[in-house]
Amino acid sequence: MKKKHHHKKTGFIKKWSAKLHLWLGLSVGFIVFIVSLSGTMYVFKDEIQNKIRGEAIFHQEKNIENKKPLSIAILQGKVNAQVQEKYPISSVEIPLDKRKSYEFLFYEKNKKAWNYFDEVLINKLVYVNPYNGEILGIYDEKYNFFTILKFIHWSLLLNSEWGKYVVGIPVLLFVVMLITGIILWWPKNKNARKGRFWFNWKNIKTWKRRNYDLHQILGFYASFFALILCTTGLYFAFPWVKNVIHFTLSGSTNLPKEKELKSSKSNQILPIFDVVAAQTQTKYSASSSFRIPLNGKNKKGKTLENIPVTIYQEDGRFSVRNQMIFDKNSGKLLAEKSHQNLSNAEKFANANYDIHTGSYFGFFGKIIWFLVGIICSSLPVTGFLVWWGKKKKQKKEI
Repeated sequence: MKKKHHHKKTGFIKKWSAKLHLWLGLSVGFIVFIVSLSGTMYVFKDEIQNKIRGEAIFHQEKNIENKKPLSIAILQGKVNAQVQEKYPISSVEIPLDKRKSYEFLFYEKNKKAWNYFDEVLINKLVYVNPYNGEILGIYDEKYNFFTILKFIHWSLLLNSEWGKYVVGIPVLLFVVMLITGIILWWPKNKNARKGRFWFNWKNIKTWKRRNYDLHQILGFYASFFALILCTTGLYFAFPWVKNVIHFTLSGSTNLPKEKELKSSKSNQILPIFDVVAAQTQTKYSASSSFRIPLNGKNKKGKTLENIPVTIYQEDGRFSVRNQMIFDKNSGKLLAEKSHQNLSNAEKFANANYDIHTGSYFGFFGKIIWFLVGIICSSLPVTGFLVWWGKKKKQKKEI
């Protein structure tokens, strides 16, 4: 007589977790793969790009201690004369390190376009020696490898306003997959834990078993970090995610609204941007750099009633930044918003990008994020192979 094998019934939670995990994985796995891989490849963008552009970033001017930079207006004129674009210069980023070049940016968008390449009309970065106006490098950021990676990650190269939902919804479902994955991984007892924390391939010869272990064990270790990555990514896509985080941190769903500060009606003193830059350098001399809008518009294209200057405390990071707002005619300081006086929600809003890219935690954090990104990229692949292997096995049994 054949012995009957008594299989323990799978619990309700694990049963439905398995079904959700499978259905969601098959439906959005490919998008999760693309988003994860593009994000992983973007992690070391600053380190790689700074190395490649070293000669443009550092101008090599001699005796800079005894020299003063040219007026921003003069440098702006030199850039316009050489680049000859039909769009105005959007902004200039001025480093506090005198060895570095000024960065003039041309940026213009067409919000009605349906894809990235039509939406971004121009995104060009120009490095200029501030002491003689020599242009050291012109980079078309629109077609830059890392910029394209960024917008694949953000919107799959669709319009950034609604394309973020095309990415955001699968990422939201990926969060469910991470949670159900942890539930499925969770061992029933002490004996079941042995093969859950590390690979035991000594007597394993089949690729299917190794693939299953890769999916299960690596997925478990990466899942907790991946939840942070997903949350910070969803923060950009869905207002309700922002509201929940803001309320948790500061007791209000909305960030404090900035008062619209209008400039005086007096005649503009010249050179106004140099007046603004001088005050900013004096106040925040220990900062990394600051950005001044030159076209009188903000990021959304709205006309500015003043000159808002954003000051970055550290190179390559946005989490610690201050703001000074100046009268666009007199150059008088109208308001100041320092990092120290921000609410917890505002500090998180500034830090979210750095947390998402790993730069918030320094170079070591980027390494961790890179490894987590590789694992997240592999999960849809190993998961699909697990499903495919089971499907083929079922066909053979039939």
